[in-house]
Amino acid sequence: MPEQLLPGYSIRLGSALDRALLVKFMQRSYQDIFPPGDFSHLAQTVEQYFSSKTPLWWVDEEKGTGEPRSGGEFSSLSSPPPPSSPVACLWIGNAIDQISGSRHAHVFLLYVVPEYRRRGIGTALMKYLEKWATQRGDRQIGLQVFQSNQAALNLYDQLGYQTQSLWMVKSLNIEK
Repeated sequence: MPEQLLPGYSIRLGSALDRALLVKFMQRSYQDIFPPGDFSHLAQTVEQYFSSKTPLWWVDEEKGTGEPRSGGEFSSLSSPPPPSSPVACLWIGNAIDQISGSRHAHVFLLYVVPEYRRRGIGTALMKYLEKWATQRGDRQIGLQVFQSNQAALNLYDQLGYQTQSLWMVKSLNIEK
């Protein structure tokens, strides 16, 4: 049953029936940061990791609360979702702290549709997660964020997240 996340928005638990929508939200998330990319392979990530042990929450706008962008128009880059479509999601997995050995929540995906950003939805979702993880007995929450995603870095910094490690990659030129 949905509950209010913040005024004008409700949160509800997703189900196995939401796989296709989760893939769509993941692809949109990556396309926002890397526009020319083909992210069809993300369906494999959902297939491999989405289960009853990796909760997914959707945020819906309560009817009559939409706020269009300046001039009464929504952004021309992408249209707002239909009223029944979620405006944000949070997908959580499990990780093991390599230092302490304890299980903790790990953010697989936090995504807010562009037209709904800067309204406190991302912050509210992360605070919702903190409450959920604390009730579950987790002592920390982990996540990965792209260094180029300044908005996300700012959000996590404001919420008290600190860099614990760096994920480094090196591209290899493999000749075929």
